[in-house]
Formats: sequence, structure tokens, C-alpha cells
Amino acid sequence: MARVLICEPHDDITALLELVVRRLGHEPVAYPGAGAGLDRVDAAVIEPGEREGLALAQSLRTRSIPVLFTSIYPAESSVLALEPDAYLVKPFPLYALERALEQALAKQPAAVAVG
Repeated sequence: MARVLICEPHDDITALLELVVRRLGHEPVAYPGAGAGLDRVDAAVIEPGEREGLALAQSLRTRSIPVLFTSIYPAESSVLALEPDAYLVKPFPLYALERALEQALAKQPAAVAVG
């Protein structure tokens, strides 16, 4: 079971993302906020349209943690420069997130300490 960090500013979308992660047999981890210590995570689903989400993604990518972006905005070159494992534009079919998350996790050897 993987631990998947979720950083999404809207509670209803966060709940949906958590449901998808649980349905795949993984543990969703709510993002505790900037400056907070994070437990070990294996991947992250992030809304990059928010400044905090983008900063988090940059930090995770420096640690080689897979990052999947889910956004209402089309991908911009500055965001794509972070080399996300997936960039899904809302609304997207849930199976697309499931597939992208499983592919990202399949590339990871083990959990990485963050924070």
C-alpha cells in the first residue's frame, strides 16, 4: 500500500481524490500545509494552480517523488518543466487518474521521507 499525498484547495475534490486513492488500495494523506512536517509519501496528487501546490510539487520533485497534477487550467510550460508523471485537466475520467497513479507508483522502489 502506498501513501499518496493530496494537495487540493477544494474539499469536495479532495474527498473524490481520496476515494480514488482508497479504491486502488492506497492510503490518502491530507496535505497539512506549508511548513508542516510530512510523513513518508510515495506519490502526490496536486493542484498546481495554487501557489502552495506548485511550491510543494517543486519540493517533491527534487526528492524524485512522483507528482500528478490535476487542474482546471491547461498545462503551462513552467509547470510542465517540473516533469509531472501526469497532468490531468478537470473534469477528467477517474480511470485516467487511477491509471496515471498506478503507473507512477510502479516506477517507485520504496517510500521516501519528506519534510
